[in-house]
Amino acid sequence: MPRQPIATDQAPAAIGPYSQAVRSGRQVFLSGQIPLDPATGQLVEGDISAQTRRVFENIKAVCTAAGGSLDDIARIGIYLTDLGDFAAVNAVMAEVFSAPYPARSTIQVSALPRNAQVEIDAILSFD
Repeated sequence: MPRQPIATDQAPAAIGPYSQAVRSGRQVFLSGQIPLDPATGQLVEGDISAQTRRVFENIKAVCTAAGGSLDDIARIGIYLTDLGDFAAVNAVMAEVFSAPYPARSTIQVSALPRNAQVEIDAILSFD
């Protein structure tokens, strides 16, 4: 099945050789989003909560471009440079999603692009 790229100017452009998202059958695989402002291409100012909110805004824009919404997300992967931020990220996730929540993993990493504190990827699944 051929990959169909998804792109929107409402989320940051890819900063490497990858697509913002790719549709394959009834699923859409979103590349990791870091807290870049799509208008400026710069990392947003603020704490981990502000950065996480920006990431979810970027993810929402890519979901919309794919013909879906945050409600279509079946799984997310969260990458943090400090697992001490786990509770703050959970609080933002509780603002963004309602039950039933997507499946997820949270992993501490040593570094992220542009020195971001958080990166999140996602998989949408359409019935």
